[in-house]
Amino acid sequence: MRRRDAPTITDVPTSSESQSPTTGLEVRPFRALTYRRRDPEHLARVSSPAYDLVTPTGRDVLAKSDPHNIVRLILPRCAAGEDPGGDGPARQAAAMLADWQHTGVLDRDGEHALWLYELRPADGGAATVGWLGAVALPPPGSGAVLPHEDTYPPAVEGRRALLAATATDLEPIVLAHDPEPTVAELTARARRGVPTLEVTDSDGVGHRLWRVTEEPVLSRLTTAFRATGAVIADGHHRFAAARANARTEPVPGSDAVLALVTPMGPGGLRVAPIHRVLPDLSLDQAVDAAATGFRVTELQSEPSDQAGVLTAVRRWLATPDESGFLVTDGHRLFQLSAPSSAVRDSVPPEAPPPWRRLDVVLAHHGLIGGLWHRGDDPESLVIAHTVEDAVRTAAERNGVAVLLRAPSPADVAAVARAGARMPRKSTLFVPKPRTGLVLRPLSD
Repeated sequence: MRRRDAPTITDVPTSSESQSPTTGLEVRPFRALTYRRRDPEHLARVSSPAYDLVTPTGRDVLAKSDPHNIVRLILPRCAAGEDPGGDGPARQAAAMLADWQHTGVLDRDGEHALWLYELRPADGGAATVGWLGAVALPPPGSGAVLPHEDTYPPAVEGRRALLAATATDLEPIVLAHDPEPTVAELTARARRGVPTLEVTDSDGVGHRLWRVTEEPVLSRLTTAFRATGAVIADGHHRFAAARANARTEPVPGSDAVLALVTPMGPGGLRVAPIHRVLPDLSLDQAVDAAATGFRVTELQSEPSDQAGVLTAVRRWLATPDESGFLVTDGHRLFQLSAPSSAVRDSVPPEAPPPWRRLDVVLAHHGLIGGLWHRGDDPESLVIAHTVEDAVRTAAERNGVAVLLRAPSPADVAAVARAGARMPRKSTLFVPKPRTGLVLRPLSD
């Protein structure tokens, strides 16, 4: 289990190698729905991270920040007495969205446009840029949009119900497309103008968007995108929900999905790891079972506070030649490496090589399923997007956290192009677009 760094996506086939114009992306301009008030302070109050990054506590904080915060639509709550498993929350979101449009909280554009989107990190590093558009759902067998992760059917159905009720893409998925010189040229040109929308989020990431309506520019962009293919970087559940909605609710506009289309390579996305927590599993039991299939090394055997564990984890992550992954209960820390042949044999042999060698695959199939006999449902396995969340949750849930390095972007692309799927929530492509800045009603 060699270390995999987390640069931008590189070392993948270019558009001329992987896609023909007839199988590439179809990116359509659309008439956006945006907040009428566009000052940065207001946009900061009413926007939100993507729905799957919002904790229950975070949802409450966002909802209280403004009566029109977008979290009330993307994570609606059922009214008293309603079945939380029914379509009550989706219907509530649809009614709220209609009210916000009727009362002028949200405005519908009169012109079709593509939106250039720039995300600049708080540390002043290189910005990520891409285009917001309505990306046509490709037909079966097309390589235009390739997923790389599994999905959880109940989560897909929840997103589908919300999409069907609101008839609106409330937040974009993110695609990483093959490099294309015309797209790069038009991107650089559009960034010279004055942004239409601008906001800085709570993490210090700057979001700037330019609304582009000039027909010659739109024509050149859509033509250029047809020569590219893309990998889903974020939004597998929303992409699957859009497909399901197009089958069950084939209304005009349901044949596309709102997407931020970013380039592979410079100006594109980076990959961060996603970790796992197994509730109600003692560390001693977990380590004993792991020792039957991995080399186990104590990194911190004396009980410590979470701060001490986090320091040791960061030290390990900063060491380039370390391999494997870590397990902790928030007090002690162990490294698992050198998987046995039995562990490697637990990985389906028919899977392509780029998939079989991934740390997250070995962790899921060899460790979590094979040695710990745990399932992959949300009750058995909790997803944590940061090391801090994973360590804290392990301590709070009397469980064990599995801390993973990020797969390389090249590995992610290779898995997608091989037609394989990584376990759900294997990758965290960053930075993330802000939800609520631009919405896409399905109707034109």
